[in-house]
Amino acid sequence: MRHRVALHLAAVTMAILVFAPLLAPGYVLSYDMNFVPDQPMRWDLLAPVDTAPRAVPLDAAVSLANLVLPGWLLQRVVLVGIVWAAVVGAGRLVPGRRLATVLIAGVCYGWTPFLAERLLIGQWGLLLAYAALPWLVRAALGVRQAYPSGEDLSLPQGRRAMAGLLLAAGVSALTPTGGLIAAAVCLVLLIGAPWRRFAAVAAGLAVLNSPWLVAALTTGAGTRSDPDGVAAFAARAENWSGPLGALLATGGIWNADTTPASRGSVAAPLVTLALLVLAAGGYAVLRRRLPEHAGTRLGVIGLAGLVIAALATVPPGAALLRWLIDWAPGAGLLRDGQKFVLPYALLLALCVALGAERLAARIGELPGRVALAGVLLLPVVGMADLAYGASGALRPVHYPADWAAVESILDAQSGEVLSLPLSEYRRYPWNRGRVVIDPAPRYLPLPVLTDDVLVVGPIVVAGENPRLAEVRRSIGAGEPLAATGIRWLLVQHRPAGDTGVAGSVLSGLELRYAGEYLTLYRNPQGGAAASGPGAGLPVIAAEAAALAVLAISAAALAWPGRRRRTAEERRA
Repeated sequence: MRHRVALHLAAVTMAILVFAPLLAPGYVLSYDMNFVPDQPMRWDLLAPVDTAPRAVPLDAAVSLANLVLPGWLLQRVVLVGIVWAAVVGAGRLVPGRRLATVLIAGVCYGWTPFLAERLLIGQWGLLLAYAALPWLVRAALGVRQAYPSGEDLSLPQGRRAMAGLLLAAGVSALTPTGGLIAAAVCLVLLIGAPWRRFAAVAAGLAVLNSPWLVAALTTGAGTRSDPDGVAAFAARAENWSGPLGALLATGGIWNADTTPASRGSVAAPLVTLALLVLAAGGYAVLRRRLPEHAGTRLGVIGLAGLVIAALATVPPGAALLRWLIDWAPGAGLLRDGQKFVLPYALLLALCVALGAERLAARIGELPGRVALAGVLLLPVVGMADLAYGASGALRPVHYPADWAAVESILDAQSGEVLSLPLSEYRRYPWNRGRVVIDPAPRYLPLPVLTDDVLVVGPIVVAGENPRLAEVRRSIGAGEPLAATGIRWLLVQHRPAGDTGVAGSVLSGLELRYAGEYLTLYRNPQGGAAASGPGAGLPVIAAEAAALAVLAISAAALAWPGRRRRTAEERRA
């Protein structure tokens, strides 16, 4: 019990350290993270048919959650929950014999460059998979009827382990990359398990990942990505240790603007080196204490993730990725390979904790306590600028009144909205100049067309929506957009007040709203958008099936029943 209370206190403390700015009202808007007051339950969000399914079924989950929680509260629950679950999950998974070992595992996993960089770039859906991973591994060991203690589980515990595995995998599968990583981890850990259990897990994973898989097969946007994205999204050097050093530290994200400043310090690689030395000493302990060769399997998974992440940093690997993405549908998931460092981050945290425990046992009681305290603080001290919302980068702001006004006008209307000027990401003055993905698709009650071309430095990554390509051609030629048949056009003003849209493009449109930040036009020639799921019906069915699996799993976990306490629980 003492271990568990201390671990939860550490998790809460770390969540407060990171998200203290969220005590103020408003919304944190950063790159891919743009929570809105009340995300609508629209067919195009539940089952998009003209865009790549990168947010399937994440958008559907947010729309569903907004029926219960307002956007500002949902964002805080999600972000705090990510840090809490990561810390507690890693602490409960590590097969340590001291309280300090448990705390080190939690802190090392809850305070990593991976978490910091993906948080700053707003990919909270992927971080849900990050937070769920230690719980997933622990549940997979339970499905094999073995915990880190090696004690067999009774049948009720085995059922609870299966339910926990499916819940963790379902949370991970809210994004395609998270779903792939969770599925790979589960299947590798369960190789050699009784075939009925393996088949049950495989079937559950297939259902949980079916929403984005079905969406990828049915989308009209195509399933092939631009190979130029390999260079744009390649892992990046953060300091003198190069791209490989950044990846070994769990960092190296492609976007320099979402990297904490401390990652560029001269001392950052030295912190990484110290952690790697400890991890090298702890890996043997992990292999010895985890049952069923689970430690070895985690090592293989972590190494495989590192290799995928490093491919784009060397010319032969980049060429291989370009060929694969150009040839294989869906291979675009590999462009941002740094995401696949995720399992390695957990492996590193567990091994560092066990390495510190091993070191402390060798150097004596008092020096050992000092060493454990130093290792506990090392990740935080080495990247102290993650605290206070990454040094203030993640502070809440308020949407201007223009957004609510436009939403009110469109609330009882039909048709589609085109967001202008064409740009998927925008830098708003009211968002303290921080870049965020266009909020219109999630804020407004009607389907919204936004640009899907991504510019990364000198590299232009082509979009996948053929309709947007035609709109882009019309704008480039200065042709009136009235002929496109899109009923509504939303013009978002640039910081200087310039709309960035030529007058000829807007000719023939009716002005319906003009504000400080937004202008709304109605196209008299515009048609109504489809009112039903249409081609997205198979995606809706897949999402319903995945939701049913999650509901059954949650009920199985909540169902009261007697079970044997494991040695780990008695020790806690």
